[in-house]
Amino acid sequence: MTQFTVHPPKDLSATIHLPASKSISNRALIINALSGTNATLGNISDCDDTRVMLDALRHRPEEINILAAGTAMRFLTAFLSVGKQTHSLTGTERMRHRPIGVLVDALRNLGAEIAYEAAEGYPPLRITGRKLRGGTLELPGNVSSQYVSALLMIGPTMEQGLRLRLTGKIVSRPYIDMTLSIMRTYGAHAEWQGEDTLHVAPVPYTPVPYVIENDWSAASYWYQIVALSPAPQAGVLLPGLFQASTQGDAQVQEIFRSLGVETTFTPEGVRLSKRGEPIRHLELNLLRQPDLAQTVVATCLALGSTFHITGLQSLRIKETDRIAALKKEFAKLGFLLEDRNDSELLWNGERCHPTPDAALDTYEDHRMAMSLAPCALRLGALRINNPEVVSKSYPHFWQDLRQANFRIEG
Repeated sequence: MTQFTVHPPKDLSATIHLPASKSISNRALIINALSGTNATLGNISDCDDTRVMLDALRHRPEEINILAAGTAMRFLTAFLSVGKQTHSLTGTERMRHRPIGVLVDALRNLGAEIAYEAAEGYPPLRITGRKLRGGTLELPGNVSSQYVSALLMIGPTMEQGLRLRLTGKIVSRPYIDMTLSIMRTYGAHAEWQGEDTLHVAPVPYTPVPYVIENDWSAASYWYQIVALSPAPQAGVLLPGLFQASTQGDAQVQEIFRSLGVETTFTPEGVRLSKRGEPIRHLELNLLRQPDLAQTVVATCLALGSTFHITGLQSLRIKETDRIAALKKEFAKLGFLLEDRNDSELLWNGERCHPTPDAALDTYEDHRMAMSLAPCALRLGALRINNPEVVSKSYPHFWQDLRQANFRIEG
């Protein structure tokens, strides 16, 4: 087992070149492949999730192993359903316990041929591609938005196109909007029709050059670092982020304004700086930005700000059970969190005795590692197990911390 010890810097001033957005990269790769040509894609993410997607699309082996890449599992399940060959789609042990039955059922209803190779409702899958008839479909709105995006992206290839009605509360709507935006860039006729219905016409994609924006989710850890830095002049410059972004996690700007971070757009990039005092109690719904949950929770705890965060129902089925993981690891650091209704996390200031010389676990979850590390700024040096998990979305995270004068041992 590998382990890093993270020591905080005395001051903070750095220019950080973030990775490209894996959310945009993986959508653009699927749509580019469906357009039937190799149009230029610029600034593709170099993270694990995107590499397995690239390998699958380039080589199309009979067995495709996407390792721990949940996005690739969902998107490729749909993509291979409209292909011309038969493939087995599998992943890590954790991936084989992440449910996919809702997406498989939806694709079968549209005419797909998919079989489970082991447990019903879970990968690995045996997928035989064919032309899908499409048509009208209902899907619960509270499932992963990646299911919705997977279906939308193959909509233009279907004989009847796709009309998708989402029932109940719709989670992560910004990710659906991101998918629609990229589809339209490639010539698709795809849009919302009312609050709960999406329509995709059977109009083929047109290949176009496309440049991918840097990742606002990765930026969130630098917001956290600025918020937690005790240095009053702390600042970070982040080139390559768009002010008019399709990424839902761009909302990090407003969330961290309450936690003491100012965002300024300049010709050189986004500049983060200190502003005022952080809020003492935060009430927040992250239904539309669930990937920010660990960052916000860790920041509030390290600042001593109490919170009540709702809209976290998708956290149980991420790379790990993120609600359980946050509770366990922060208990080691002396914080007692409460969860409710499988969708809420609360902290009322309650503390416990920290575990002496605790080593923090990352659960094969990149966001656990990246949200824990900045806490060293307030809690002192932290030991983090299996730090290499950051390669899933931000491979050079630890190098960037060193560039910002963190000392990383191990």
